[in-house]
Amino acid sequence: MEGHSILCYNQSMSSILIVGKDLPDGLEMAEAFASSGRSVFGVAKSEADVNSFESENIYASTWNKSSAVSAHSLIIKAETKLDKIEEVLFYFDTNYFCSKFEIDKTEEISNAVDVMMNSFFYSTSELLRRIDQKKEKIIVSFLVREYPSKYEMLTSKSPVSVPAAGIVSAAQQAFISIAETFAASVGEKDYLSVLLAKCQINNEYYKNEKQIADWLAQSMVSIRAMKNPQSVKQASTWNKVGSKVSTGFSIKN
Repeated sequence: MEGHSILCYNQSMSSILIVGKDLPDGLEMAEAFASSGRSVFGVAKSEADVNSFESENIYASTWNKSSAVSAHSLIIKAETKLDKIEEVLFYFDTNYFCSKFEIDKTEEISNAVDVMMNSFFYSTSELLRRIDQKKEKIIVSFLVREYPSKYEMLTSKSPVSVPAAGIVSAAQQAFISIAETFAASVGEKDYLSVLLAKCQINNEYYKNEKQIADWLAQSMVSIRAMKNPQSVKQASTWNKVGSKVSTGFSIKN
């Protein structure tokens, strides 16, 4: 019966907004969601990329990551294109950001903060405001693809030889805090469900974004199928990518 429910859901038209890894860099993730039957709206790196993926049912817009107004505009554009937003994915790919900010440079801090912190502060805040206005059922997922910090490398066994830059590690922790604060809102809103997911570097899915996306898609189906509104405990529990969606028991960090 569960498989039948998933099949029916995947065949029906649904929609997802993805924020965190711009297209075309995030194309593998976007394509995986599109192949599950979803219409996808993402963020493009440049205006030249905006219309490049529409044949795959993937739409996009650019936005100013340091602006709350632009974050609001992004959400409205996604609603307009998709008719409505049923799912949202905030994706912090630490490994990806490590390639963008390899070392801590004073002249790069402002841009790094906009890209890796302010963008999520503004977009989650504006989304929550919009959710409260519309009061329509929605699932919001937070995915962090973790990468070891210098501290973690010194204090525990690590499979990598080069740690994340300090600003990237700080941004990763900020994202986790943003996600947990957002999840705490579930208790006040029976129309909101949240999925928190971590993919650690030793996870078998770590190098395959399609597998990660497939797991997220199935997990959101499971959450949508829940008979009762999601509890704060369920929403606030971090799930290991690849595992069964938590019903209230947390994983070890």
